[in-house]
Amino acid sequence: MLESYVTPILMSYVNRYIKNLKPSDLQLSLWGGDVVLSKLELKLDVLEQELKLPFTFLSGHIHELRIHVPWTKLGSEPVVITINTMECILKLKDGIQDDHESCGSNSTNRSTTENTKSSIKPRRIQQAAPTDPDLPPGYVQSLIRRVVNNVNIVINNLILKYVEDDIVLSVNITSAECYTVGELWDRAFMDISATDLVLRKVINFSDCTVCLDKRNASGKIEFYQDPLLYKCSFRTRLHFTYDNLNSKMPSVIKIHTLVESLKLSITDQQLPMFIRIMQLGIALYYGEIGNFKEGEIEDPTCYNKDMLGNIAGSEDETRVDIQYPAQYKVQELYSQQDEEQPQGWVSWAWSFVPAIVSYDDGEEDFVGNDPASTTHQQKAQTLKDPIVSIGFYCTKATVTFKLTEVQAESSYYSPQKVKSKEVLCWEQEGTTVEALMMGEPFFDCQIGFVGCRALCLKGIMGVKDFEENMNRSETEACFFICGENLNTKGFTYLTNSLFDYRSPENNGTRAEFILDSTHHKETYTEIAGMQRFGAFYMDYLYTMESTSGKGSTNQQDFSSGKSEDLGTVQEKSTKSLVIGPLDFRLDSSAVHRILKMIVCALEHEYEPYSRLKSDIKDENEAILNPEEVAFLEEYIPTRHTSVTLLKCTCTISMAEFNLLDHLLPVIMGEKNSSNFTNTTNFQSLRPLPSIQILVDKINLEHSVPMYAEQLVPVVSSLTQPSDNLLHYCYVHCCLKIFGFQAGLTSLDCSGSYCLPVPIIPSFSTALYGKLLKLPTCWTKRSQIAITEGIFELPNLTIQATRAQTLLLQAIYQSWSHIGNVSSSAVNEVLINEIFLSIGVKSKNPLPTLEGSIQNVELKYCSTSLVKCASGTVGSIKICAKAPVDSGKEKLIPLLQGPSDTKDLHSTKWLRESRKPESLLAPDLMAFTIQVPQYIDYCHNSSVVLLCSVQGLAVNIDPILYTWLIYQPQKRTSRHMQQQPVVAVPLVMPVCRRKEDEVSIGSAPLAKQQSYQASEYASSPLKTKTVTGRA
Repeated sequence: MLESYVTPILMSYVNRYIKNLKPSDLQLSLWGGDVVLSKLELKLDVLEQELKLPFTFLSGHIHELRIHVPWTKLGSEPVVITINTMECILKLKDGIQDDHESCGSNSTNRSTTENTKSSIKPRRIQQAAPTDPDLPPGYVQSLIRRVVNNVNIVINNLILKYVEDDIVLSVNITSAECYTVGELWDRAFMDISATDLVLRKVINFSDCTVCLDKRNASGKIEFYQDPLLYKCSFRTRLHFTYDNLNSKMPSVIKIHTLVESLKLSITDQQLPMFIRIMQLGIALYYGEIGNFKEGEIEDPTCYNKDMLGNIAGSEDETRVDIQYPAQYKVQELYSQQDEEQPQGWVSWAWSFVPAIVSYDDGEEDFVGNDPASTTHQQKAQTLKDPIVSIGFYCTKATVTFKLTEVQAESSYYSPQKVKSKEVLCWEQEGTTVEALMMGEPFFDCQIGFVGCRALCLKGIMGVKDFEENMNRSETEACFFICGENLNTKGFTYLTNSLFDYRSPENNGTRAEFILDSTHHKETYTEIAGMQRFGAFYMDYLYTMESTSGKGSTNQQDFSSGKSEDLGTVQEKSTKSLVIGPLDFRLDSSAVHRILKMIVCALEHEYEPYSRLKSDIKDENEAILNPEEVAFLEEYIPTRHTSVTLLKCTCTISMAEFNLLDHLLPVIMGEKNSSNFTNTTNFQSLRPLPSIQILVDKINLEHSVPMYAEQLVPVVSSLTQPSDNLLHYCYVHCCLKIFGFQAGLTSLDCSGSYCLPVPIIPSFSTALYGKLLKLPTCWTKRSQIAITEGIFELPNLTIQATRAQTLLLQAIYQSWSHIGNVSSSAVNEVLINEIFLSIGVKSKNPLPTLEGSIQNVELKYCSTSLVKCASGTVGSIKICAKAPVDSGKEKLIPLLQGPSDTKDLHSTKWLRESRKPESLLAPDLMAFTIQVPQYIDYCHNSSVVLLCSVQGLAVNIDPILYTWLIYQPQKRTSRHMQQQPVVAVPLVMPVCRRKEDEVSIGSAPLAKQQSYQASEYASSPLKTKTVTGRA
């Protein structure tokens, strides 16, 4: 009968995880069609052994378990398993951070697990021994597959709790249901067939609530915080593609989750705990904490599964057990490190893929197959890694930051109540998190979102700047905008997901995946990422390739452990981040809210999860022979990170109120209370002077050796290491800024900015630096540079009238002086003088002072003994542009160098134009300075100063006195509010440079064509800067 085949399968799972069950009673109940079990206790030790988490279960029970088996319609109706009220409490394992903790208990647990598995299987085989001659084995196998593929699991009231220190994190899901669906994702009774080798499932989660509370020393929660997430519903689609009907493992697995609306709420007391939970996730991601301790070796049978997903957790790729570490003096340099590194969380999750997507491994045993052949088939299946795609999509997400106040009741014995007030809100649209992996050799993660913005809410520190009675617009409340609107962008964030009707899976075709690093980089470029998202895009790619074969290495190559079959394994790790056009406004409301969040995040006393490793060099380090050194230099893996900001606008407004003296001391580490409440009334200042900065592009490149802890000691032990090996012993960082420009603007009562007045025209610059890894390994080599840096500035011009400098001074003083800024502090005449209406000329135009510096190059280097710096300055020019009656400007040179001062005494020198005769003219100044690291210990090094200065001409003109004595005076002028206004983006007027102008930097703020200066500054390694004028 069918009962003799199906019953052992269900009984084996129930009996494995639940205590004190009588198999005979359970079997009789199953044969009746329905099973109801109440007040069940879970086998916590079995859960810990099989889950292999760095957590331990404090308790776990099920209130009620129902199993419904439709024996008469087993081929057309699903088996329904219902769990009513399941609660589990977890905590981090004791001594998880102890580096010297014994691993004997864990070894015992693993052996117990294997014994449990081996004991379960014979029992199940014995129970399934009687066979029905009327049911052929092929039919039974097909029926069992249909039953397992269509099992419905319903969980009502799932409660999970995690406790650590004073943190209590609880997750409550009212209802979760998993069932099989058809092509249109509707509930159906389906099975894979020869024409459609696809299985689809859906998991619906209803009313998910996440709470984060703080408990006292006795373990009691005194008052409950607002939930982090309240009654959020989402759905998950699972899509499995098989190669054939006999495949036990799918070849392609897609698991995608969609959340329509995600509303998070974080209070000031929850923020440190929330960051602590995030740090726990990061530590698990990098494998910094886990269940495998020093000396542990994973079972080889399970290791094939576990190492499939191990790379997914590896920014710290040192956990990967591969043949590359053999390059560092046989395998000893990395074998010890591999044993010490714990297992990553993705590796743990990967080990459950077979259990989730296929029926039990022993099902063939129930139909009388040979166990030996079954084992052989399982090993053959293990060699082929499935392609796994995991995605999370959110249409709209909101994060609200709240400040709490404890309010005591009138009665002494009444409990305290917490009142929260919203102060900051972050809104995000079109969020995508996707991960694609295929075993060990390939892992890719992409994150992006379409648009986001940040808003100020209500009041902060007693300042009621955005209360409802203030009648301030939403535009004024919004201080950060990035990307596009989801309504105009469309649903591009769902591209090729299971929720995209245009995806291959929803159109009956098989999806194609890019699993080659070269093709991947050509396809997923920064431009493609920004076209899909618009605000933020990140692509993290890790690949492992073997030079002995084509493409990525196979799983069996790594599990075989034979280096002669592998050749040289090349690992590559790249991260690319792109941030789209953004507008960031730093006013008093935004700055105080951001700093308040930082202060709240620092108010904790949690210990870090991982400890820094000692940099002490092993004196017994082996020396490599020349052949091993040559083999080492062939390829050294690195982790490369690139961050790019496009079209960044930052507006720094005058401070309308200033309470930074209560926030900055806490951030700087001083013990000071930040619970200050202001009592003065807030009054918005209009017009509000501001500094507006526009940057066309910012690019940051960062690279670090992947195995620095093993590479640096080996290289430092060499007598004369090559420049290539030394290069990979450093962390390299390069920053490039293109099209930086700044100007003054003003915000009027309507919330619009006037045309900016240029202060700094567009320029580009570059900065390069490198830092030696593990400097304690190089203490005996004083000639090795510990840090190096190069700064290049082809051209910088600053131009301003005295009125503009006074306004800049007022903006600075508003932030440096504590208190509220009075409206009288900003002279209205001064503002009217700076921001003239379009078409209106000033009656008394002010002279403009302009300074320009060219071809600046600075270098810095430090060793264990000395610090030295050198630099060159190509030229300096300061001039004044004085207005004349004809409406034109007269250029008066005040300072110029380098200059030929031979004819300085003659009047002819003042009238002639002095352009450089050659592009290779000497620099104005060149200097070199060297000082010892320790002044008291400098007998091996001395202080050195070398300086060379060319001719410098100074002209003291009365125009300089006129510029200095300017003071704003009252006169009739149009009011600022009558000026026409423009949109927020910084747009500067364009003015061509005249060839006969004496001033080098006389052009107003304008965008340079073809990024000439930017291209010149693209290489941070130049030793000489040469630039000529047009």
